[in-house]
Amino acid sequence: MEGLDKLRGDWLARIGEAADEGALEEIRVAALGKKGEISLKMRELGKMSPEERQTAGPALNALKDEVNSALSARKSSLGDAALEARLATEWLDVTLPSRPRRVGSIHPVSQVTEEVTAIFADMGFAVAEGPQIDSDWYNFDALNIPGHHPARAEMDTFYMARAEGDNRPPHVLRTHTSPVQIRHMEAHGAPCRIIAPGRVYRADYDQTHTPMFHQVEGLAIDRDISMANLKWVLEEFFSAYFGTKVKTRFRASHFPFTEPSAEVDIQCSWEGGTVKVGEGDDWLEVLGSGMVHPKVLSAAKVDPAEWQGFAFGMGIDRIAMLKYGIPDLRAFFDSDLRWLRHYGFAALQVPAVHSGV
Repeated sequence: MEGLDKLRGDWLARIGEAADEGALEEIRVAALGKKGEISLKMRELGKMSPEERQTAGPALNALKDEVNSALSARKSSLGDAALEARLATEWLDVTLPSRPRRVGSIHPVSQVTEEVTAIFADMGFAVAEGPQIDSDWYNFDALNIPGHHPARAEMDTFYMARAEGDNRPPHVLRTHTSPVQIRHMEAHGAPCRIIAPGRVYRADYDQTHTPMFHQVEGLAIDRDISMANLKWVLEEFFSAYFGTKVKTRFRASHFPFTEPSAEVDIQCSWEGGTVKVGEGDDWLEVLGSGMVHPKVLSAAKVDPAEWQGFAFGMGIDRIAMLKYGIPDLRAFFDSDLRWLRHYGFAALQVPAVHSGV
């Protein structure tokens, strides 16, 4: 077929001179579109003899492929040039500081829970968890709390609703995390050394009480554990948590699940309505503790003739108030963004064992 060399030269020249992608598209349609010059040449193959088609067919296909390749290359070249021009005009100084954006914060309860966990983990305590809705047996009976105890009254405990005629033992919103101790001993036996942090519920509401709050309970069971071990553990914990040496004072008390039982006070001073822990001649009650009652061990299927140990429980919210100077427990659950920004913690403020912050 005559004139293919000239046709190739003309179209390649036009492609090379295309100034933008719009002009390049017009050239493609004029050359390879339905009525394009090369497409019309391809249609002429049907009028040729078989011998002519054997020569002209491959030549036209080669021309078509060459033009397509030239179009793609020119389009890529034009795109690169447009990008370079855009980058030259849309200059941005990436070394400038970014626009300030408000970020969230860690709630004091979450932060203190992490602090408590880190400190006790350093002393060899594992973390145990249990359900927040538990049976009356785990919450009271297994802990040697008698049926006439005031804590079992509906004015103090949230009982789950039951259908009329349902005489099964009731379920409650747990009033402490002590049921976790029973469940852990049932599942793992003795010896054990655990803490059980979590939400608990009681029907109370004032400046220092809320219907839902947070506790951490500790349990250590072995063959020769004594109250002396309990005192050492608590003083080590408070000294690490408050970042200063803290002395404790034990006062005889009574709890159904421990015998003997003791209220624990920490050394403090009061200045201008502010409490300072670890100094002065005053004392502040912070938790209850004692040696685990033999009946509690038996309820958890642990032989009290072979094993003994201590338990303690304290409010996470209250020790957070003490450390960070928070005056009202109710504010913990008000969802006030101003309060959260003031008392909250940055995400990277990871608790350290030596200081608790």
